[in-house]
Amino acid sequence: MNLSVPRRVTAAAALAALALGGLTGTASAGSRAAVAAPDIPLANVKQHLADLQSIATANGGNRAHGRTGYKASIDFVKAKLDAAGYTTTLQTFTSSGATGYNLIADWPGGDPNQVLMAGSHLDSVTAGPGINDNGSGSAATLETALAVSRAQLQPTKHLRFGWWGAEELGLVGSKYYVNNLPTAERSKISGYLNFDMIGSPNPGYFVYDDDPTIEQTFKTYFSGLGIPTEIETEGDGRSDHAPFKNVGIPVGGLFSGADYTKTSAQAQKWGGTAGQAFDRCYHASCDTTANINDTALDRNADAIAYAIWNLSAGTTTPPTGKVFENTADVSVPDNGAAVTSSVTVTGVTGNAPSTLKVGVDIVHTYIGDLVVDLIAPDGSVYNLHNRAGGSADNINQTYTVNASSEVANGVWKLRVQDKASVDTGYINSFKLTFP
Repeated sequence: MNLSVPRRVTAAAALAALALGGLTGTASAGSRAAVAAPDIPLANVKQHLADLQSIATANGGNRAHGRTGYKASIDFVKAKLDAAGYTTTLQTFTSSGATGYNLIADWPGGDPNQVLMAGSHLDSVTAGPGINDNGSGSAATLETALAVSRAQLQPTKHLRFGWWGAEELGLVGSKYYVNNLPTAERSKISGYLNFDMIGSPNPGYFVYDDDPTIEQTFKTYFSGLGIPTEIETEGDGRSDHAPFKNVGIPVGGLFSGADYTKTSAQAQKWGGTAGQAFDRCYHASCDTTANINDTALDRNADAIAYAIWNLSAGTTTPPTGKVFENTADVSVPDNGAAVTSSVTVTGVTGNAPSTLKVGVDIVHTYIGDLVVDLIAPDGSVYNLHNRAGGSADNINQTYTVNASSEVANGVWKLRVQDKASVDTGYINSFKLTFP
């Protein structure tokens, strides 16, 4: 079901967004600046779900513990993370007479005595492919991990991600992981974030209330979108955060609802259908790629990244090389004509690189309205952002463009057009970085 929620942020949320935006200023040479979390591309998350659906279809219709579809799912996620530079570990256990698997992925660097961990269970029930439960959480966690790699994030804390097996049999995989962690290692985990069912077709926006700091981080994100949240109670203690919580590790997470019924009050504030389950295909064969609400999946995926970036105190190293930047504000008219910000590149020999870095900082209250293109000196167009991200605020991201067919020197433009009504914003800055 489509959601119908306020698109404008409240004044307080807008001020909070501006305060966070103040952390993203240009770093001086040799310094590091905290950066805003990136927009997680919905298309990428949905592609992971399509791949998990294909795995289930090719393996008897499910991805359950002890079945070939589960091992294929683990191998799929592991290959993505290995290619992205993670150190991965496949942990095995036995449950119900079958071998189970947990996948642990560590991002290099960060304080090993302060570990921020995020995880999702990867197994389905035997009745179906488990695309919302819990392909949704697994895919969004995977794409956030890949975004960490793309940004080459250098967080203060050490980042670790986990995909759990046999959750549907009683949290078996996550219990095994926690129970086999030495006490000294448990004490190093500063927080565990759990994502189980975040794309329900008749969604709610539920936040775990176990740890105040983690809870407030998620609430701050959603308040910035003007979306009310409720405390998560339906799955309390029924997902993989429970083993962590039981040994004293701070936990938090997100949830969009399972087989509980959406009330009239919830439908009024979130949209959807009152009197109907949040997920009518919960633990059923119809939990396929058709059983996903894109808006909920998109918002929750972006919220995961927001929490990872903020709770790990993420920083990046300022880029090296020749930088050409325009910091003049350019207003983007609401549902109007395209506008541009330009930089003139000089003194660069030959063609642009195949890894041209395009830094985009756009302040806008609904980035799903925006089309953003890089225009080369000869007029060639490279699309960077095409109405993705839904109601998330602001684009603050560095894109990599293969511009090797373009002469480097000349006037390059960032073109931005708002193609829907209500929300407004401006180009804050645009820069190109040549190696």
